Amino acid sequence: MRVHEEAVVDRRLHELSTRLHGPSRLKADLLTEARHALEDAVEAYREGGLPRAEAQRRAVAEFGSDAQLVPGFQAELAVGALRGLALRTLVVAVVLIAAGDLTWQGSSWSDGPPPPQSYLLLSAALNGIWGVVAALALVALLVGPLVARWGSPRLVRPARLIGFGLTGSLLLGAVAGGALFGWSIGLWDAALTWPPLVIGMVVVSAAWFALARAARCWVLADRRLAG
Repeated sequence: MRVHEEAVVDRRLHELSTRLHGPSRLKADLLTEARHALEDAVEAYREGGLPRAEAQRRAVAEFGSDAQLVPGFQAELAVGALRGLALRTLVVAVVLIAAGDLTWQGSSWSDGPPPPQSYLLLSAALNGIWGVVAALALVALLVGPLVARWGSPRLVRPARLIGFGLTGSLLLGAVAGGALFGWSIGLWDAALTWPPLVIGMVVVSAAWFALARAARCWVLADRRLAG
């Protein structure tokens, strides 16, 4: 392939890329597939005897307009973004539910007076929120492949609702978790110097950073799909 042909293909793919948003790896794979399709079409027209310029024009024209291509590509990116968010959420939820109490075991204040009843209620509510989050993540993992395979509007809408529910539940979990942590520090000053809790703070902060990025990716992908 000559430089001019590459420039024509690159320009068309760049136009398509600017209309898409989603996971970087998946987006790159989709654009690579599109590139191969364009290159094969140009080569086929050239073998059929068409001049290079006409072969390029026909290949690009038959490749489809943005209005024809973007919805399908963006739907796949939105599904991929939801799948990534669900996977990260499920891992974090399982770890927090299973190991959350381990950061407190053996602490100097664990044998002292129990915390207020309202504190215990908030703690139980947080566990419930993460249970809902884990359930929504599992449902998202089940629905995502169906949407990607069938592409039915009847499945796209439930997938979007699940994504919004998952994102909203994560936000609620972040607020409740931050409130519980702040309350814990107010009740037990020694918590800030308790090694398991300090390690837990670092791990949870990294987990929330990953979740925030994944949630942002899905929200932007879904917004581009809806718009």
